[in-house]
Amino acid sequence: MTTEALIMPDWSAPARVRAFSTTRLGGQSLPPYDSFNLAQHVGDNSDSVIANRASLKELAGYTDEPVWLEQVHGHQVINAARSSESVKADASFTTALNTTCVVMTADCLPVLFCDKQGRGVAAAHAGWRGLAAGVLEATVQRLCDELACPANEIIAWMGPAIGPAAFEVGSEVREAFISQHDVASAFAQTDPQHWLMDIYAIAGHRLAEAGVGHVSGGQYCTFTDKESFFSYRRERHCGRMASLIWLQD
Repeated sequence: MTTEALIMPDWSAPARVRAFSTTRLGGQSLPPYDSFNLAQHVGDNSDSVIANRASLKELAGYTDEPVWLEQVHGHQVINAARSSESVKADASFTTALNTTCVVMTADCLPVLFCDKQGRGVAAAHAGWRGLAAGVLEATVQRLCDELACPANEIIAWMGPAIGPAAFEVGSEVREAFISQHDVASAFAQTDPQHWLMDIYAIAGHRLAEAGVGHVSGGQYCTFTDKESFFSYRRERHCGRMASLIWLQD
């Protein structure tokens, strides 16, 4: 389901699992952050971001303030119920009620997770560096360890990211992936040193290899859909969307 400001994942999560990704629409920020920017670190007016976050809370319906991470394109996963927003990490998980895991993106891939019983949730930020470093596998492992469940009990949804027709990378990026996994088919060569990369296909492959029971999403392109999404590669100076998930009591 999509409203102007929110996208709801197309997955079979239990009813107590609440999850959304935002678009760039429906906020108060001025250009080039227009209009629903949720990041304080990109140069936007702080009062606008505060107002946008207040609007997000009202629209989404969570009660406690999300744990906003300082994302560093790595693979660290933290327990959101035991952390503050100053922590450097690219994923968080929780089994606590009303604790909201959130990641911010503007081309990188956000992935939301829950188990089939609705006992735990997680959110991961996967740019190509974090994806290559194993942030998705690390998130699955931390959630499974916390829940004492196998990975096939976990389901995942891939939120808005740069699409396979727009994400051009160098040969070194391709090598970083194909040296680890059988994902050569996720790259299409554009010239001797550059390739189009399907980040959705690679993430889906790695999640499947990690044993995740069901993966959905992956139909968006932040770069080409200028009306709906921020894109760092397209604009450089821009806002950030948020993908968030929590267990509702």
